Amino acid sequence: MNTKKVIFLSALAFGLLIAIALIARVSLAPSSDAEEKGAEHSSSISISDKSAQMYASDENAFIRVAQDVGLAVVSISTEHITKMRGGLYGTPYGNDNFYDRFFNDFFGDIPEREFRQRGLGSGVIIDQSGYILTNEHVIRNADKITVTLTDGREFEGELCGKDERSDLAIIKIESSNLPAAKLGDSDKARIGQWAIAIGNPFGYAIASAKPTVTVGVVSAVDRSLPAAIGRGRDYSGLIQTDAAINPGNSGGPLVDINGEVIGINVAIFSTSGGYQGIGFAIPINAAKEILKTLIEGKKVLYGWLGVSVQDIDATLADYFDFPDEEGVIVVRVLPDSPAEKGGLKEEDVIRRLDGAKVKDLKALLDIVGQASVGKSVVVGVIRDGKGIPVTIKIGDRPSGIAGEEDKAEAEELWRGIEAMKITPDIARRYRIEDKNGLIVSNVEIDSVADKAGIITGDIIVKINDKNINNMDDYRNIVSNVSGDVLVKTDRGYSVIKAPKED
Repeated sequence: MNTKKVIFLSALAFGLLIAIALIARVSLAPSSDAEEKGAEHSSSISISDKSAQMYASDENAFIRVAQDVGLAVVSISTEHITKMRGGLYGTPYGNDNFYDRFFNDFFGDIPEREFRQRGLGSGVIIDQSGYILTNEHVIRNADKITVTLTDGREFEGELCGKDERSDLAIIKIESSNLPAAKLGDSDKARIGQWAIAIGNPFGYAIASAKPTVTVGVVSAVDRSLPAAIGRGRDYSGLIQTDAAINPGNSGGPLVDINGEVIGINVAIFSTSGGYQGIGFAIPINAAKEILKTLIEGKKVLYGWLGVSVQDIDATLADYFDFPDEEGVIVVRVLPDSPAEKGGLKEEDVIRRLDGAKVKDLKALLDIVGQASVGKSVVVGVIRDGKGIPVTIKIGDRPSGIAGEEDKAEAEELWRGIEAMKITPDIARRYRIEDKNGLIVSNVEIDSVADKAGIITGDIIVKINDKNINNMDDYRNIVSNVSGDVLVKTDRGYSVIKAPKED
Protein backbone atom coordinates (compact mmCIF):
# COMPACT_ATOMS: atom_id res chain seq x y z
CA MET A 1 0.00 0.00 0.00
CA ASN A 2 1.51 3.31 -1.01
CA THR A 3 2.04 6.15 1.37
CA LYS A 4 -0.71 8.38 -0.07
CA LYS A 5 -3.33 5.66 0.40
CA VAL A 6 -2.26 5.17 4.04
CA ILE A 7 -2.53 8.89 4.77
CA PHE A 8 -5.94 9.04 3.11
CA LEU A 9 -7.33 6.10 5.10
CA SER A 10 -5.91 7.48 8.34
CA ALA A 11 -7.52 10.86 7.72
CA LEU A 12 -10.79 9.17 6.86
CA ALA A 13 -10.73 7.11 10.05
CA PHE A 14 -9.93 10.19 12.16
CA GLY A 15 -12.77 12.07 10.54
CA LEU A 16 -15.18 9.24 11.25
CA LEU A 17 -14.14 9.21 14.91
CA ILE A 18 -14.75 12.97 15.20
CA ALA A 19 -18.12 12.64 13.48
CA ILE A 20 -19.19 9.85 15.84
CA ALA A 21 -18.15 11.95 18.85
CA LEU A 22 -20.08 14.95 17.59
CA ILE A 23 -23.17 12.86 16.91
CA ALA A 24 -22.97 11.39 20.40
CA ARG A 25 -22.57 14.90 21.83
CA VAL A 26 -25.55 16.17 19.89
CA SER A 27 -27.71 13.22 20.82
CA LEU A 28 -26.81 13.27 24.52
CA ALA A 29 -26.68 16.99 25.41
CA PRO A 30 -30.14 17.95 24.20
CA SER A 31 -31.57 15.00 26.08
CA SER A 32 -29.92 16.21 29.30
CA ASP A 33 -30.99 19.84 28.72
CA ALA A 34 -34.52 18.72 27.99
CA GLU A 35 -34.65 16.76 31.21
CA GLU A 36 -33.38 19.77 33.19
CA LYS A 37 -35.82 22.12 31.49
CA GLY A 38 -38.58 19.60 31.99
CA ALA A 39 -37.74 19.44 35.67
CA GLU A 40 -37.73 23.24 35.92
CA HIS A 41 -41.04 23.44 34.06
CA SER A 42 -42.53 20.77 36.26
CA SER A 43 -41.37 22.64 39.36
CA SER A 44 -42.78 25.97 38.18
CA ILE A 45 -46.13 24.37 37.42
CA SER A 46 -46.20 22.85 40.88
CA ILE A 47 -45.48 26.23 42.53
CA SER A 48 -48.07 27.96 40.37
CA ASP A 49 -50.63 25.36 41.30
CA LYS A 50 -49.94 25.90 45.00
CA SER A 51 -50.19 29.66 44.59
CA ALA A 52 -53.38 29.36 42.62
CA GLN A 53 -54.86 27.11 45.24
CA MET A 54 -53.77 29.45 48.03
CA TYR A 55 -55.13 32.56 46.35
CA ALA A 56 -58.30 30.78 45.33
CA SER A 57 -58.72 29.71 48.95
CA ASP A 58 -58.29 33.32 50.18
CA GLU A 59 -60.57 34.60 47.46
CA ASN A 60 -63.27 32.11 48.38
CA ALA A 61 -62.89 33.08 52.04
CA PHE A 62 -63.37 36.77 51.19
CA ILE A 63 -66.40 35.94 49.08
CA ARG A 64 -67.87 33.79 51.85
CA VAL A 65 -67.31 36.50 54.47
CA ALA A 66 -68.81 39.16 52.21
CA GLN A 67 -71.88 37.03 51.55
CA ASP A 68 -72.46 35.80 55.09
CA VAL A 69 -71.49 38.79 57.26
CA GLY A 70 -72.65 41.27 54.63
CA LEU A 71 -76.24 40.18 55.26
CA ALA A 72 -75.96 41.52 58.82
CA VAL A 73 -74.54 44.93 57.82
CA VAL A 74 -77.11 47.71 57.59
CA SER A 75 -77.28 51.26 56.36
CA ILE A 76 -78.21 53.88 58.94
CA SER A 77 -79.70 57.20 57.88
CA THR A 78 -80.25 59.93 60.46
CA GLU A 79 -82.23 63.14 60.42
CA HIS A 80 -81.82 66.06 62.78
CA ILE A 81 -84.31 68.91 62.65
CA THR A 82 -83.28 72.43 63.61
CA LYS A 83 -85.53 75.46 63.71
CA MET A 84 -84.48 78.96 62.68
CA ARG A 85 -86.42 82.16 62.43
CA GLY A 86 -86.75 83.86 59.06
CA GLY A 87 -84.73 82.80 56.06
CA LEU A 88 -81.64 80.70 55.91
CA TYR A 89 -79.64 83.20 57.91
CA GLY A 90 -82.41 84.41 60.27
CA THR A 91 -82.40 88.10 61.16
CA PRO A 92 -79.34 90.21 60.30
CA TYR A 93 -78.50 90.37 64.02
CA GLY A 94 -78.67 86.67 64.84
CA ASN A 95 -80.20 85.87 68.22
CA ASP A 96 -80.12 89.38 69.66
CA ASN A 97 -83.50 89.74 71.42
CA PHE A 98 -83.58 93.55 71.13
CA TYR A 99 -83.25 93.48 67.34
CA ASP A 100 -85.66 90.54 67.16
CA ARG A 101 -88.30 92.74 68.81
CA PHE A 102 -87.33 95.62 66.51
CA PHE A 103 -87.91 93.53 63.37
CA ASN A 104 -91.13 92.08 64.78
CA ASP A 105 -92.53 95.58 65.39
CA PHE A 106 -91.88 96.66 61.80
CA PHE A 107 -92.28 93.43 59.80
CA GLY A 108 -94.44 91.29 62.04
CA ASP A 109 -93.59 88.00 63.68
CA ILE A 110 -91.03 86.15 61.59
CA PRO A 111 -92.06 82.48 61.33
CA GLU A 112 -89.65 79.71 62.22
CA ARG A 113 -88.44 77.40 59.48
CA GLU A 114 -87.31 73.83 59.85
CA PHE A 115 -84.00 72.67 58.42
CA ARG A 116 -83.17 69.00 58.18
CA GLN A 117 -79.62 67.76 58.60
CA ARG A 118 -79.01 64.26 57.31
CA GLY A 119 -76.26 61.78 58.02
CA LEU A 120 -75.27 58.33 56.78
CA GLY A 121 -73.46 55.53 58.53
CA SER A 122 -73.39 51.78 58.98
CA GLY A 123 -74.21 49.24 61.66
CA VAL A 124 -74.13 45.50 62.26
CA ILE A 125 -76.95 43.28 63.51
CA ILE A 126 -75.75 41.41 66.60
CA ASP A 127 -78.99 39.67 67.56
CA GLN A 128 -81.72 38.05 65.44
CA SER A 129 -84.38 40.04 67.27
CA GLY A 130 -83.12 43.31 65.77
CA TYR A 131 -80.40 44.78 67.98
CA ILE A 132 -77.85 46.74 65.94
CA LEU A 133 -74.43 47.92 67.10
CA THR A 134 -73.01 51.14 65.65
CA ASN A 135 -70.99 54.23 66.59
CA GLU A 136 -72.44 56.86 68.90
CA HIS A 137 -71.32 59.59 66.53
CA VAL A 138 -73.40 58.02 63.72
CA ILE A 139 -76.68 58.59 65.59
CA ARG A 140 -75.66 61.61 67.66
CA ASN A 141 -78.46 64.23 67.95
CA ALA A 142 -80.68 62.19 65.60
CA ASP A 143 -84.40 62.95 65.72
CA LYS A 144 -85.16 60.15 63.30
CA ILE A 145 -83.22 56.96 62.53
CA THR A 146 -83.89 54.87 59.42
CA VAL A 147 -82.31 51.43 59.06
CA THR A 148 -82.06 49.80 55.63
CA LEU A 149 -81.32 46.08 55.36
CA THR A 150 -79.43 44.49 52.48
CA ASP A 151 -82.71 43.13 51.07
CA GLY A 152 -83.99 46.70 50.73
CA ARG A 153 -86.42 46.68 53.65
CA GLU A 154 -86.54 49.86 55.74
CA PHE A 155 -87.30 50.14 59.44
CA GLU A 156 -87.53 53.00 61.87
CA GLY A 157 -84.74 52.56 64.39
CA GLU A 158 -85.21 53.09 68.11
CA LEU A 159 -82.20 54.22 70.11
CA CYS A 160 -81.78 51.88 73.09
CA GLY A 161 -78.58 53.25 74.58
CA LYS A 162 -75.47 55.20 73.72
CA ASP A 163 -72.12 55.96 75.27
CA GLU A 164 -70.10 58.92 74.03
CA ARG A 165 -66.87 57.89 75.74
CA SER A 166 -66.66 54.52 73.98
CA ASP A 167 -68.38 55.90 70.84
CA LEU A 168 -70.83 52.99 70.77
CA ALA A 169 -74.61 52.81 70.52
CA ILE A 170 -77.37 50.20 70.21
CA ILE A 171 -80.37 50.61 67.87
CA LYS A 172 -83.42 48.32 67.86
CA ILE A 173 -85.69 47.57 64.91
CA GLU A 174 -88.96 45.63 65.11
CA SER A 175 -88.27 42.42 63.23
CA SER A 176 -87.26 38.82 63.88
CA ASN A 177 -85.13 36.01 62.41
CA LEU A 178 -82.63 38.53 61.11
CA PRO A 179 -79.12 37.52 60.01
CA ALA A 180 -76.79 38.30 62.91
CA ALA A 181 -73.00 38.53 62.85
CA LYS A 182 -70.89 36.44 65.20
CA LEU A 183 -68.78 38.42 67.68
CA GLY A 184 -65.18 37.22 67.87
CA ASP A 185 -62.31 37.79 70.30
CA SER A 186 -60.40 40.99 69.56
CA ASP A 187 -57.72 40.06 72.10
CA LYS A 188 -56.57 37.41 69.62
CA ALA A 189 -56.08 39.93 66.80
CA ARG A 190 -52.52 39.75 65.48
CA ILE A 191 -50.54 42.15 63.31
CA GLY A 192 -50.48 40.88 59.75
CA GLN A 193 -53.69 38.83 59.84
CA TRP A 194 -56.40 39.46 57.26
CA ALA A 195 -58.86 42.22 58.10
CA ILE A 196 -62.09 42.77 56.18
CA ALA A 197 -64.02 46.02 56.62
CA ILE A 198 -67.70 45.97 55.68
CA GLY A 199 -69.99 48.98 55.51
CA ASN A 200 -73.29 50.01 54.00
CA PRO A 201 -73.16 53.79 53.60
CA PHE A 202 -75.40 54.07 50.55
CA GLY A 203 -78.23 51.63 51.23
CA TYR A 204 -80.61 54.50 51.97
CA ALA A 205 -79.42 56.72 49.14
CA ILE A 206 -79.16 54.43 46.10
CA ALA A 207 -81.19 51.59 44.63
CA SER A 208 -78.79 48.85 45.71
CA ALA A 209 -78.70 48.13 49.43
CA LYS A 210 -75.74 45.77 49.19
CA PRO A 211 -72.76 46.51 51.46
CA THR A 212 -69.25 47.44 50.39
CA VAL A 213 -66.25 45.29 51.26
CA THR A 214 -62.58 46.26 51.53
CA VAL A 215 -59.70 43.95 52.42
CA GLY A 216 -56.38 44.55 54.17
CA VAL A 217 -54.48 43.40 57.21
CA VAL A 218 -54.32 44.32 60.86
CA SER A 219 -51.57 46.94 60.73
CA ALA A 220 -51.25 47.46 64.49
CA VAL A 221 -53.07 46.85 67.75
CA ASP A 222 -53.54 48.89 70.90
CA ARG A 223 -53.39 52.20 69.04
CA SER A 224 -54.64 55.48 70.52
CA LEU A 225 -55.88 58.64 68.82
CA PRO A 226 -55.15 62.12 70.23
CA ALA A 227 -57.74 63.62 72.56
CA ALA A 228 -58.27 66.47 70.09
CA ILE A 229 -59.54 63.97 67.51
CA GLY A 230 -61.67 62.09 70.01
CA ARG A 231 -63.46 65.22 71.31
CA GLY A 232 -64.37 63.66 74.63
CA ARG A 233 -64.24 60.07 73.39
CA ASP A 234 -61.73 57.52 74.57
CA TYR A 235 -60.07 56.31 71.39
CA SER A 236 -57.51 54.04 73.01
CA GLY A 237 -56.70 50.36 72.46
CA LEU A 238 -57.87 50.61 68.84
CA ILE A 239 -57.17 48.12 66.05
CA GLN A 240 -55.38 49.77 63.12
CA THR A 241 -55.94 48.42 59.62
CA ASP A 242 -55.08 49.33 56.04
CA ALA A 243 -58.46 48.05 54.85
CA ALA A 244 -60.14 51.17 53.47
CA ILE A 245 -62.64 52.70 55.89
CA ASN A 246 -64.30 55.43 53.87
CA PRO A 247 -66.82 58.04 55.06
CA GLY A 248 -70.14 56.34 55.82
CA ASN A 249 -68.51 53.05 56.82
CA SER A 250 -68.33 54.13 60.48
CA GLY A 251 -70.28 51.70 62.61
CA GLY A 252 -69.73 48.76 60.28
CA PRO A 253 -67.83 45.65 61.37
CA LEU A 254 -64.17 44.76 60.96
CA VAL A 255 -64.04 40.97 60.64
CA ASP A 256 -61.38 38.30 60.44
CA ILE A 257 -60.97 35.64 57.74
CA ASN A 258 -63.43 33.40 59.61
CA GLY A 259 -66.15 36.05 59.43
CA GLU A 260 -66.10 36.89 63.13
CA VAL A 261 -66.41 40.53 64.16
CA ILE A 262 -63.23 41.77 65.84
CA GLY A 263 -63.97 45.50 65.75
CA ILE A 264 -66.38 48.33 64.93
CA ASN A 265 -65.00 50.68 62.28
CA VAL A 266 -64.72 54.12 63.77
CA ALA A 267 -62.38 56.52 62.03
CA ILE A 268 -59.83 57.30 59.36
CA PHE A 269 -56.68 59.29 59.93
CA SER A 270 -56.21 61.54 56.93
CA THR A 271 -54.72 64.87 55.98
CA SER A 272 -57.10 65.25 53.05
CA GLY A 273 -60.31 63.69 54.35
CA GLY A 274 -59.89 60.70 52.03
CA TYR A 275 -58.53 57.23 52.51
CA GLN A 276 -54.76 57.07 53.09
CA GLY A 277 -54.25 53.54 54.31
CA ILE A 278 -54.80 54.14 58.03
CA GLY A 279 -58.15 53.15 59.54
CA PHE A 280 -59.19 52.30 63.08
CA ALA A 281 -61.73 50.05 64.75
CA ILE A 282 -62.97 49.76 68.35
CA PRO A 283 -62.07 46.26 69.64
CA ILE A 284 -65.20 44.15 69.92
CA ASN A 285 -64.20 43.00 73.41
CA ALA A 286 -64.52 46.62 74.59
CA ALA A 287 -68.05 46.65 73.16
CA LYS A 288 -68.95 43.33 74.81
CA GLU A 289 -68.26 44.84 78.24
CA ILE A 290 -71.04 47.42 77.87
CA LEU A 291 -73.51 45.78 75.45
CA LYS A 292 -75.91 44.70 78.20
CA THR A 293 -75.89 48.19 79.70
CA LEU A 294 -76.55 49.81 76.30
CA ILE A 295 -79.36 47.39 75.44
CA GLU A 296 -81.02 48.13 78.78
CA GLY A 297 -80.69 51.86 78.11
CA LYS A 298 -78.64 52.50 81.24
CA LYS A 299 -75.77 54.92 81.67
CA VAL A 300 -72.35 53.36 81.27
CA LEU A 301 -70.32 54.13 84.40
CA TYR A 302 -66.56 54.55 84.28
CA GLY A 303 -64.30 54.67 87.30
CA TRP A 304 -62.60 58.00 88.03
CA LEU A 305 -59.85 59.14 90.38
CA GLY A 306 -59.62 62.80 89.38
CA VAL A 307 -55.89 63.13 88.74
CA SER A 308 -53.60 64.08 85.91
CA VAL A 309 -50.65 61.71 85.65
CA GLN A 310 -47.71 60.97 83.37
CA ASP A 311 -45.34 58.11 82.70
CA ILE A 312 -41.92 58.10 84.34
CA ASP A 313 -38.89 58.32 82.07
CA ALA A 314 -35.22 57.85 82.94
CA THR A 315 -34.68 61.56 83.58
CA LEU A 316 -37.55 61.83 86.08
CA ALA A 317 -36.53 58.58 87.76
CA ASP A 318 -33.01 59.94 88.21
CA TYR A 319 -34.17 63.36 89.46
CA PHE A 320 -36.60 61.93 92.03
CA ASP A 321 -34.28 59.01 92.86
CA PHE A 322 -36.95 56.45 92.00
CA PRO A 323 -35.85 52.80 92.03
CA ASP A 324 -37.03 52.28 88.42
CA GLU A 325 -39.31 53.75 85.75
CA GLU A 326 -42.43 51.78 86.67
CA GLY A 327 -45.58 53.55 87.85
CA VAL A 328 -47.03 56.96 87.07
CA ILE A 329 -46.36 60.30 88.73
CA VAL A 330 -49.27 62.50 89.83
CA VAL A 331 -49.07 65.87 88.10
CA ARG A 332 -52.32 67.37 89.38
CA VAL A 333 -55.06 66.42 91.83
CA LEU A 334 -58.42 67.87 90.78
CA PRO A 335 -60.37 69.79 93.44
CA ASP A 336 -63.15 67.87 95.21
CA SER A 337 -62.18 64.69 93.34
CA PRO A 338 -62.00 61.16 94.82
CA ALA A 339 -58.21 61.47 94.77
CA GLU A 340 -58.22 64.70 96.77
CA LYS A 341 -60.71 63.29 99.28
CA GLY A 342 -58.57 60.19 99.64
CA GLY A 343 -55.40 62.18 100.30
CA LEU A 344 -53.46 61.67 97.07
CA LYS A 345 -50.88 64.42 96.46
CA GLU A 346 -48.88 65.87 93.60
CA GLU A 347 -45.59 64.07 92.94
CA ASP A 348 -46.97 60.86 94.45
CA VAL A 349 -45.93 57.86 92.37
CA ILE A 350 -48.74 55.34 91.90
CA ARG A 351 -47.33 51.80 91.74
CA ARG A 352 -50.33 49.62 92.57
CA LEU A 353 -54.10 50.03 92.53
CA ASP A 354 -56.62 47.58 93.97
CA GLY A 355 -53.96 44.88 94.13
CA ALA A 356 -52.96 45.25 90.48
CA LYS A 357 -49.55 46.48 89.35
CA VAL A 358 -49.51 49.91 87.69
CA LYS A 359 -46.68 49.77 85.17
CA ASP A 360 -47.60 52.85 83.15
CA LEU A 361 -50.36 55.29 82.27
CA LYS A 362 -52.26 52.83 80.09
CA ALA A 363 -52.32 50.26 82.87
CA LEU A 364 -53.72 52.83 85.31
CA LEU A 365 -56.45 53.91 82.89
CA ASP A 366 -57.46 50.31 82.24
CA ILE A 367 -57.67 49.46 85.95
CA VAL A 368 -59.54 52.61 86.96
CA GLY A 369 -61.88 52.52 83.95
CA GLN A 370 -62.97 48.98 84.78
CA ALA A 371 -63.27 49.54 88.54
CA SER A 372 -66.78 49.60 90.00
CA VAL A 373 -68.01 53.08 90.85
CA GLY A 374 -68.32 53.46 94.62
CA LYS A 375 -65.76 50.78 95.39
CA SER A 376 -63.01 51.66 97.88
CA VAL A 377 -59.57 50.70 96.59
CA VAL A 378 -56.12 50.83 98.11
CA VAL A 379 -53.61 52.80 96.03
CA GLY A 380 -49.97 51.97 96.67
CA VAL A 381 -47.85 55.13 96.24
CA ILE A 382 -44.31 56.26 96.85
CA ARG A 383 -44.21 59.61 98.66
CA ASP A 384 -40.94 61.24 99.73
CA GLY A 385 -39.15 57.98 99.08
CA LYS A 386 -41.48 55.90 101.26
CA GLY A 387 -44.20 53.48 100.22
CA ILE A 388 -47.59 54.27 101.74
CA PRO A 389 -51.18 53.06 101.13
CA VAL A 390 -53.90 55.54 100.21
CA THR A 391 -57.57 54.49 100.27
CA ILE A 392 -59.74 56.09 97.59
CA LYS A 393 -63.40 55.60 96.78
CA ILE A 394 -63.76 55.28 93.00
CA GLY A 395 -65.98 58.02 91.59
CA ASP A 396 -68.12 58.28 88.46
CA ARG A 397 -66.32 59.99 85.59
CA PRO A 398 -68.02 63.37 84.88
CA SER A 399 -69.47 63.95 81.43
CA GLY A 400 -67.68 65.74 79.18
CA ILE A 401 -64.18 83.71 77.59
CA ALA A 402 -64.91 87.19 77.27
CA GLY A 403 -62.63 90.03 78.27
CA GLU A 404 -60.62 92.98 77.14
CA GLU A 405 -57.64 92.05 75.02
CA ASP A 406 -54.32 92.78 76.63
CA LYS A 407 -50.97 92.91 75.00
CA ALA A 408 -48.62 90.36 76.42
CA GLU A 409 -44.91 90.87 76.30
CA ALA A 410 -42.65 87.85 76.23
CA GLU A 411 -40.03 87.47 78.93
CA GLU A 412 -36.37 87.11 78.00
CA LEU A 413 -35.09 83.65 77.18
CA TRP A 414 -34.33 81.43 80.14
CA ARG A 415 -32.67 78.15 79.23
CA GLY A 416 -34.28 78.44 75.81
CA ILE A 417 -37.79 79.28 77.06
CA GLU A 418 -39.66 82.41 76.09
CA ALA A 419 -42.66 82.82 78.41
CA MET A 420 -45.55 85.26 78.62
CA LYS A 421 -48.56 85.84 80.86
CA ILE A 422 -51.92 84.36 79.93
CA THR A 423 -54.14 87.21 78.83
CA PRO A 424 -57.90 86.85 78.19
CA ASP A 425 -57.15 86.89 74.46
CA ILE A 426 -54.62 84.07 74.78
CA ALA A 427 -56.99 82.14 77.03
CA ARG A 428 -59.71 82.38 74.38
CA ARG A 429 -57.38 81.53 71.52
CA TYR A 430 -55.88 78.45 73.17
CA ARG A 431 -59.01 77.51 75.18
CA ILE A 432 -57.19 77.80 78.49
CA GLU A 433 -59.56 77.44 81.44
CA ASP A 434 -57.11 77.80 84.35
CA LYS A 435 -55.20 81.04 83.75
CA ASN A 436 -52.65 80.47 86.49
CA GLY A 437 -49.12 80.14 85.24
CA LEU A 438 -47.32 81.38 82.13
CA ILE A 439 -47.58 80.17 78.56
CA VAL A 440 -44.47 79.16 76.62
CA SER A 441 -44.51 81.34 73.51
CA ASN A 442 -41.31 79.98 72.00
CA VAL A 443 -38.60 77.39 72.62
CA GLU A 444 -35.12 77.89 71.22
CA ILE A 445 -34.04 74.97 69.04
CA ASP A 446 -31.41 72.69 70.62
CA SER A 447 -31.66 74.54 73.93
CA VAL A 448 -31.74 72.60 77.21
CA ALA A 449 -35.49 73.31 77.41
CA ASP A 450 -35.98 71.93 73.91
CA LYS A 451 -34.01 68.79 74.81
CA ALA A 452 -36.12 68.41 77.97
CA GLY A 453 -39.28 68.26 75.85
CA ILE A 454 -40.74 71.71 76.56
CA ILE A 455 -42.85 72.87 73.60
CA THR A 456 -44.61 76.03 72.53
CA GLY A 457 -48.04 76.23 74.17
CA ASP A 458 -47.02 74.54 77.42
CA ILE A 459 -48.33 76.22 80.57
CA ILE A 460 -45.63 76.56 83.24
CA VAL A 461 -47.25 76.24 86.68
CA LYS A 462 -44.29 75.34 88.92
CA ILE A 463 -40.52 75.55 88.95
CA ASN A 464 -38.75 73.52 91.66
CA ASP A 465 -42.04 73.12 93.56
CA LYS A 466 -42.65 76.88 93.62
CA ASN A 467 -45.90 78.11 92.12
CA ILE A 468 -45.81 80.40 89.10
CA ASN A 469 -48.85 82.67 89.36
CA ASN A 470 -47.55 85.67 87.43
CA MET A 471 -44.53 87.12 85.68
CA ASP A 472 -43.01 88.40 88.94
CA ASP A 473 -43.00 84.88 90.39
CA TYR A 474 -41.32 83.63 87.25
CA ARG A 475 -38.60 86.32 87.25
CA ASN A 476 -37.79 85.82 90.93
CA ILE A 477 -37.51 82.06 90.63
CA VAL A 478 -35.52 81.76 87.40
CA SER A 479 -33.04 84.42 88.53
CA ASN A 480 -32.11 82.36 91.59
CA VAL A 481 -32.06 78.77 90.32
CA SER A 482 -29.00 76.82 89.29
CA GLY A 483 -28.26 73.24 88.38
CA ASP A 484 -30.95 70.88 87.15
CA VAL A 485 -34.45 72.31 87.51
CA LEU A 486 -37.81 70.52 87.77
CA VAL A 487 -40.45 72.31 85.71
CA LYS A 488 -44.09 71.40 85.96
CA THR A 489 -46.33 72.23 82.98
CA ASP A 490 -49.92 71.37 82.22
CA ARG A 491 -48.59 68.29 80.39
CA GLY A 492 -46.47 67.01 83.28
CA TYR A 493 -42.97 67.21 84.70
CA SER A 494 -39.71 67.90 82.85
CA VAL A 495 -36.17 68.14 84.14
CA ILE A 496 -34.31 70.99 82.45
CA LYS A 497 -30.60 70.40 82.70
CA ALA A 498 -28.23 73.16 83.70
CA PRO A 499 -26.55 74.82 80.71
CA LYS A 500 -22.80 74.27 80.45
CA GLU A 501 -22.09 77.82 81.49
CA ASP A 502 -23.97 77.44 84.82
